[in-house]
Amino acid sequence: MQALVVEFRIQPAFVAAFEAAIVDNARASRNTEADCHRFDVCRDPTDATLFYLYELYTDEAALQAHLQTPHFQQMDAATAAWVVSKTVRRLVCMAP
Repeated sequence: MQALVVEFRIQPAFVAAFEAAIVDNARASRNTEADCHRFDVCRDPTDATLFYLYELYTDEAALQAHLQTPHFQQMDAATAAWVVSKTVRRLVCMAP
């Protein structure tokens, strides 16, 4: 299994809009991508501008397919200007 841990820092004026967009993307990923096994959206309880994602895919091909989906591409384009920073960590899931 391929895991992604993504950290986003969002401009304060766009926190609510980003939250709505990323939650919609997570929901679409879970509901329409058979090889997306988990997509958690989390926010730092002391810093509303800091979001974390935890995503779990069957394999690298499933992860690459996710990046090509219309829901991901639409969310990515719509939110790009709101992102102050983004860090992506790619991991191999060793156990549930």
